[in-house]
Amino acid sequence: QVQVVESGGGVVESGGSLRLSCTASTTISKTNVMGWYRQPPEYPREKVASITNTGYTDYGNFARGRFTISRDNAKNTVYLQMNNLKSDDTATYYCYLRIITEIGQPTYWGQGTQVTVSP
Repeated sequence: QVQVVESGGGVVESGGSLRLSCTASTTISKTNVMGWYRQPPEYPREKVASITNTGYTDYGNFARGRFTISRDNAKNTVYLQMNNLKSDDTATYYCYLRIITEIGQPTYWGQGTQVTVSP
């Protein structure tokens, strides 16, 4: 069973930066996507950013220009650099790994890491 583990959350002042990391427990040889969703208090989960194993990236509208996703395939790790953080960015951030196969797209989720942006 593949496991995905996040790290890097914490408390930061408005305008500050944080970098989240997420590591998969095994090397994935198939086409895959790693990325982040977030869930603010009392709101549904929303996509932050994703990146394929070939480097194609996609961002939620709120993340463009402030957040940057990257990955190191050799380390099975994806990073989310978040700059100019705002109080609206306060949320639990969940990492995921989606493996693309001919018979399905199993998705593995991390436990989440809390990001709190103070005014």
